[in-house]
Amino acid sequence: MTTKTANEHTIPAVTQTQAQTNKHLGLITVSVMLTTIMQALDTTIANVALPHMQGSMGATQDQISWVLTSYIVAAAIFMPLTGFLTARLGRKRVFMWAVVGFTVASMLCGAAQNLEQIVLFRLLQGIFGASLVPLSQAVLLDSYPVERHASAMAMWGVGVMVGPILGPSLGGLLTEYYNWRWVFYINLPFGLLAWFGLAAFVKETPLDNSRKFDLFGFAMLSLAIGALQMMLDRGQSLDWFSSREVVIEALLAAMAFYLFIVHMFTYKQPFIEPSLFKDRNFNVGLVFIFIIGVILLATMALLPPFMQNLLGYPVIDVGYLLAPRGVGTMVAMVTVGKLVGKVDVRYQIFIGLMLTTLSLWEMTAFNTNITSWDIVRTGIIQGLGLGFIFVPLSTITFATLAVKYRNEGTALFSLMRNIGSSIGISVMISYLAQRTQINHAAFADYINPFSFALKHAVQLGAVNINTPQGLALLNAEVSRQAATLAYLQDFRLMMWVTLSAVPLVFLLKGTKQKA
Repeated sequence: MTTKTANEHTIPAVTQTQAQTNKHLGLITVSVMLTTIMQALDTTIANVALPHMQGSMGATQDQISWVLTSYIVAAAIFMPLTGFLTARLGRKRVFMWAVVGFTVASMLCGAAQNLEQIVLFRLLQGIFGASLVPLSQAVLLDSYPVERHASAMAMWGVGVMVGPILGPSLGGLLTEYYNWRWVFYINLPFGLLAWFGLAAFVKETPLDNSRKFDLFGFAMLSLAIGALQMMLDRGQSLDWFSSREVVIEALLAAMAFYLFIVHMFTYKQPFIEPSLFKDRNFNVGLVFIFIIGVILLATMALLPPFMQNLLGYPVIDVGYLLAPRGVGTMVAMVTVGKLVGKVDVRYQIFIGLMLTTLSLWEMTAFNTNITSWDIVRTGIIQGLGLGFIFVPLSTITFATLAVKYRNEGTALFSLMRNIGSSIGISVMISYLAQRTQINHAAFADYINPFSFALKHAVQLGAVNINTPQGLALLNAEVSRQAATLAYLQDFRLMMWVTLSAVPLVFLLKGTKQKA
């Protein structure tokens, strides 16, 4: 009788709890999305305002770049710490403190009066913002049932993917019509709304006080990530491995990562649980998201200077023309949500890869006479492709991973995306500089007394090779064409990187999900 009575009371209680969870699911999603958008926007929104900050702070170009570097390095180092903190302190508590810290640090960045202050506050912003994206993903995966994970990841992906795309547009508007400080102040309303939503609707997770902090493992991983980020950031300006500093940073990164791997597989309670990597989908997903990270932000790093320096677009127009790329991503994510249970996610990823490859292939035919529609059209296609990749990949990566590893898994997933973005930007910018020099030398070979095209241009009066001004104009045109070709070669390299991810689709194991 006692057991029967207990069961009779338990079933209504569970049903009531489930109904309450469903009722608040939308509010939880909105709160989590606000944190995702807030953090994702800050990865690119400050880029446009850098020249204005430089003038306000009286800093050099190298010095002002620390505003970006400090944030990236701090976020990369502290992101793997998310799993341990949530196990010891509880996910809700860590999430809420991260939102508070990120919002306060944003306000301090806006109020900074000198370079030292803004770099310090950006460090704090990166430390607190490191856990926002992985925790938001983990909360959504736990809040939604398995059959609705694709829809949840579609909503989450809107913030992660569209935030960096819309960042330059929003940053340009705020800087142009208000002040660069509003690039940081805009986080205040997002932070307040997100905090109240998390406090009211997100549930706390059980604590695991048995887990000890692996200081050596964390130190080695932090050193490896920090040294790698510094090497990538400083490499281009220091001519890469011809600089002693870059060589030292590369050796530190390699040695620290080796020690971390050995320690992880030999220590009883390592910083990152090795059992994570027994899941095939998770391993393939990490490699996949690394490649997507290369494409996602490298394109955004190349297109603005291409449009401003070679096509002559003002910064406001650049933001407007890049915005449709985000629209394409959102359309793809909504479509993916409708295809749950109807189309295998691996087919969706393959379609996304083909669309992304198509857009990059079309971009290899750009020239200095392209129209705005060419930029918008290729941007929409690329946005569609990335949307079709990102959401199914986020779903299938965690489809077979044990729930207890979800906090650590989402942190590593976000970390690999960030590292991919850093490496992608560094490699593409370095390749651009090298190809520009090579192209300039190749084009200059055609500027000689025996060139029929040059003689014809001189006869028409388009070029005057007998004055210093005429020679300077001729050299400027050669440099312009060399840079244009270098951008196209960068787009071609990214196209091949995208195609290199196609075999990974066949390594993913399919999952059966009901619509």
